[in-house]
Amino acid sequence: MDTVRPNTHEASPASVGAILHRLSAQSARPRYAFLVLNLLSEAADARGEAGPFIRREGAAVPIRDWLTEQLMPVSARDGRRGKLRVRLREAIESAAEDASASDAEVEAAVHERALAVGKTNVSRAVSDLVRAGLVERHYAGWIKDHVNRGGGRHAVYTVAREALAVMRGGGGLARAEQLRLI
Repeated sequence: MDTVRPNTHEASPASVGAILHRLSAQSARPRYAFLVLNLLSEAADARGEAGPFIRREGAAVPIRDWLTEQLMPVSARDGRRGKLRVRLREAIESAAEDASASDAEVEAAVHERALAVGKTNVSRAVSDLVRAGLVERHYAGWIKDHVNRGGGRHAVYTVAREALAVMRGGGGLARAEQLRLI
């Protein structure tokens, strides 16, 4: 005889399924938002804060740039990157006097464009996470309370305590035992 499990998705993000349920209600791209949440959980300290900078190869990189770089392989899988490469090669060659663009020039232009698009995608995903109540965003830096979002400030993301525990595996086995059908 099958037992019916109660719907625990609305209350708190006590499981990966509950997190995905929340994201699917708030995001047009819930899987991408989930990847961003996973990376934020990985980068977060014990309080759940990630940012404003991440250390990479001895340098401090803004958290949004780090997230974008981490997610670049995901966006490189579709055919759009190849089409972009062709368009940028044509644009560089038409602007250049010698009419030949080096592969390095084209790759640098492709990487720069992909980073710009990636930063926008990350910002949208974080906004979805904020709406879902899984992440809080604030800014730190030179000017904190400024009407212009730029103003020398950098984003700091705080992952909700329950979501952080789920993403880091805390309580996952106990939760799995609760949901097991007998």
